[in-house]
Amino acid sequence: MHRLIKKRIWLLAILGVFMLLVGGCGQEKTSSKTTGAKESAQTIRIGYQKFGTLNILKSKGELDTRLKAAGYTVDWTEFPAGPQLLEALNVGSIDFGHTGEAPPIFAQAANAPLVYVANQPANPSGEAIVVQKDSSIKNVKDLKGKKVGLNKGSNVHYLLVKALEEAGLTLDDIKPVYLPPADARAAFEGNQIDAWVIWDPFLSAAELELGTKTIQDGEGLVANREFFLATETFADNEEALKIIKEELVKVDKWIEGNRSDVAEFLSPEIGMSVEALENTLKRKKYGLEEVSDSVLDDQQKIADTFFKLKLIPSKIDVLDASIKKNEGGNEK
Repeated sequence: MHRLIKKRIWLLAILGVFMLLVGGCGQEKTSSKTTGAKESAQTIRIGYQKFGTLNILKSKGELDTRLKAAGYTVDWTEFPAGPQLLEALNVGSIDFGHTGEAPPIFAQAANAPLVYVANQPANPSGEAIVVQKDSSIKNVKDLKGKKVGLNKGSNVHYLLVKALEEAGLTLDDIKPVYLPPADARAAFEGNQIDAWVIWDPFLSAAELELGTKTIQDGEGLVANREFFLATETFADNEEALKIIKEELVKVDKWIEGNRSDVAEFLSPEIGMSVEALENTLKRKKYGLEEVSDSVLDDQQKIADTFFKLKLIPSKIDVLDASIKKNEGGNEK
């Protein structure tokens, strides 16, 4: 009897080991399937702003459809402006987004792992220095000693520096008043500042509603481009980036041919008149371009200027954020 019990215990032990081995194999297969499912449904996190091509791309839904067919899902997050969007990219909250020229300079100076993916054509007339319609200020030289409102560290900060430089002046010759667009407009309307440096669509709204007078726009001085950027990690995803860029080209062509519809859509989202937005869209340049050496050179000039003005703590090499440089680094 005692020997029989020992034999049964031995058999149960062997059976237990066998079950564990079988169970282990089964768990490995399940884990593999789970990993595969995650890979096939990888989430792409895109940051967008209320005014911009990505907002329209989101609303049309065609990018989501194409990426879903390729095994991806899309998570969209809205940001109030470029700096906040790139901060999210810096901490890994998003993979892809868009901003103007200045935010990537500050983000790169903060060691954000960003890569320039593409850009839209230069739109220098989309930003300007404006004064009241009855102002005695006739040109940039007349700004000497005057209060000039602008958003610090933005695209128009660079425009103001270049415009003053061409007029033989520097920032020390004027009284800069650093304000975000809404506060700057209030100060401008209240005659608390003598001039305002601003970009579209705020520029178009001011022209229509306040009858402003432009003393200098960006023509011949600055490029004023919109950039599409990715994290260094997401920049390696050639399949997804190819789809995103193809859909950006398509929606940009659609916007160009349907400006009134786009203005109607954006008006309640931005809180701006349809007419102001239509004027902005008429002034906008359309198309998607690969980031060229000349574009990177323009960005480097902005970076060098901002370092000289002590707006960024150290010199940066914009080429370090080039997709070509990063591709070359990945091959090593």
